[in-house]
Order: sequence, then structure tokens, then C-alpha cells
Amino acid sequence: MALYRARPEDGVAWVTGASSGIGRQIALELAGAGYTVIATARREDELSSLAAETANLAGSAIPMPCDVTDEDAMSDLVAAIEARHGRIALAVFNAGMFAPVHGERMSVERFTKSFAVNVSGVIHGLVPTVALMQRTGRGQVVLMASVAGYAGLPTSAAYGATKAAVNNLAQSLKFDFDKMNIRIQVINPGFVDTPATEGNPFPMPALMQVEEAGKRVARGIAESGFEITFPRRFTWPLKLLSKLPYSLYFALVARGTGWKKKPLRPK
Repeated sequence: MALYRARPEDGVAWVTGASSGIGRQIALELAGAGYTVIATARREDELSSLAAETANLAGSAIPMPCDVTDEDAMSDLVAAIEARHGRIALAVFNAGMFAPVHGERMSVERFTKSFAVNVSGVIHGLVPTVALMQRTGRGQVVLMASVAGYAGLPTSAAYGATKAAVNNLAQSLKFDFDKMNIRIQVINPGFVDTPATEGNPFPMPALMQVEEAGKRVARGIAESGFEITFPRRFTWPLKLLSKLPYSLYFALVARGTGWKKKPLRPK
């Protein structure tokens, strides 16, 4: 039997981090495909704006604000979604943050906040959602990672580490999820033009507009296998680059980003 893939008639789609950036675009694309989208983020006004934008689409967006770092609130939210709107057929755990880290002026807070949102924020939604999907015998969950999780990149010591964790998390869970008829996918996008990338102090090859990124994710949810990655002309070479011996990898990345020429900026 083929592994389950969600359809709008099967239940609602839940998207975290839906107030801006890729998450907002994913919510719009899913609503356009006919889903009732439960849109979650901390900013209720932005979620209300998203809901209004779906007024003329085949589906709709329903704001249900929550902070993904709050374990109890996320568990309660999953129960509330099921009670008010029916089963969650598709869950996209997209909420995330990017806090640049420079080795010469690190702070513990940047690491702890990054892991709280990018890793614990996924787990807080994933665990109760999968428990519900187990009861119905099917479901689809999608985790937002990044090509920064393939290997270390300048300023990404916190962000990249969280996204490597999300990739490993998805890979590890797939073995059991397949047996439960729960499709798990991981998204590894390249550079997307969002507020999170605005301050990157290095060239961003193949920078993609957020509208196109949303379309690629929606298509991947409907058609792709385990990994959704784009644009492949950038992400596949980066994946191959990560497999090189470290001496070559560090030299090529330092040259490609111009990092060797950047001066240290101590506190």
C-alpha cells in the first residue's frame, strides 16, 4: 500500500510560523489548493491579515495564535484544533528564527533561543499531532530545515546546528512513521528573500523570492518524497560540497563566501 499523502478533503492543514515569510506563503498556497489552514504564530494581527487574504481562495485560513516554545500551550492547541475543526491531515512545522553567530563575539542566548524555536518548537507540535494521527492510522508531517544543516557555514553556528538536528530528527523518525502510515518530509531550501536573510554578510547565490518558495513547498508536499529542496542548482552542489574532505570544504566555502577577507569584530 502506498504511503499516505494528505488531501484537502481528509482534514485540516496546520502551519506554524504562518505570520510571515515562507510560512505565510505555504499557508496561502495550501488555502489556494482547497485546504482549511490553521495558521499559527505569535502575532495575531498578522494571522488575521492572512485570513483576510484567503477570502477568495478555494480554502481558507483560520488564525489560532500560539508560541511554539510553550509545550503545554502547543499540546492544548492541537487538542483545540481537533475539537473545533476536525482531524489534522497535514502539519507543516515551519516556525523558525535565524540568529547570526560570530565566533569572536558569541552569546549563549543566541544558541538557546535558536534551539528553543527551531528544534523544541517543532517537537512541541510534532509529538501531540502524531499521537492523533496514530489513532486515525494516517497523516502527513513536514518539518522546515535548511541547507545550512548540510554542513557548517559562516554565521550559522546556531541556526545550522538546529537545522542539522531537524534533518536528523526527520530521518530517524521516518523508519517508524512509514510503518504507521504517516508520511514525514523535510524541507531544505536554499536562500529565500525573507527578513531572516536580509542581514547575511555574504553573497547568497540563487536567491529565491518567497512567493516562488511557497509554490515549491506546496508542490513538494503534494508530489515529492522525503526531502523537498530548492533551487536544486544551488542545494545539490552544496550537498555534494559537504561530502568533500574538510581541508577542501573549508577552503572552498571560505573562498566562495569571501570569509577569509572579513576582519574579526571583537566585542
